[in-house]
Amino acid sequence: MTDTEWQVIRAVLPVPAWLEGRGGRPESYCHRVMLDAVRYVVDSGVKWANLPVDFPPYRRVHAFARRWQVTGLLAELHDRLRDRVRDKEGRSPDPTAAIVDSQSLRAAANIPRSTSGWDGGKKVGGRKRHLVVDCLGLVLAVAVTAASVQDRDAAVPLLERLRQMYFSIRLVWADGGYAGRLVDWAAEKLHLTLEIVRRTDDTMGFVVLPRRWVVEICQAQCTHGVCCSVVSAVSVQMRRLYQPGGRVRRSRSSASSRWSAWAMSRWGQLVSRRVVIQPRLIQA
Repeated sequence: MTDTEWQVIRAVLPVPAWLEGRGGRPESYCHRVMLDAVRYVVDSGVKWANLPVDFPPYRRVHAFARRWQVTGLLAELHDRLRDRVRDKEGRSPDPTAAIVDSQSLRAAANIPRSTSGWDGGKKVGGRKRHLVVDCLGLVLAVAVTAASVQDRDAAVPLLERLRQMYFSIRLVWADGGYAGRLVDWAAEKLHLTLEIVRRTDDTMGFVVLPRRWVVEICQAQCTHGVCCSVVSAVSVQMRRLYQPGGRVRRSRSSASSRWSAWAMSRWGQLVSRRVVIQPRLIQA
């Protein structure tokens, strides 16, 4: 991170207990160095033991990343950065609407069969990521399942977690894969309006659909690293889960979704650039 980017990230970092006089052992390494080291692993997909010597010992970096995952500090950092972007865009930190979608991606041969499957509709074998984003394309919730899991089935726990985390959300847009009993269930159990955005039968070729285009661009950036001014999140699973190499691909789906948070925290660099240097995320 540059000095300008670090100033943005530092302002939203959780304060360690020992700095507030609440006990605990002082940390030996700067958070800036630790974050850069973890982001290097997430971005390049290398093993922990292959961290360059410019970073602290890999065991210390791994312990730092694991501790932040278990204690929830990583999720808190991610949420603070997202709230900062929304505030910069003149929006309330609490979103009222969201978009849900899924994408099946191929997995390597060493992925265990218990966490991978075959998506008959997309003809893809591997895993499926389920995303819920706000109207700016910022990630709200993530779930990773086998590709054989139907969108409607995976949406049940995903929407439940979304309701627990964001009580202000009242409307969720989705595609035709979420139609059916899920719409009535969401309205009855979660008090969410699940609005299905469908393609028209006479549509030829690619057409940008209302509201759904936001999550589609986010999916493209997650997979291919496409740079888009509307999406500040970098990746959900991205290279760490789906490109050749990388140890996280051999873990369980729940662990993969936790690792996705570290991948999303990498967009702190993009957030700082847009918040500090670029006054607007959306040009039109």
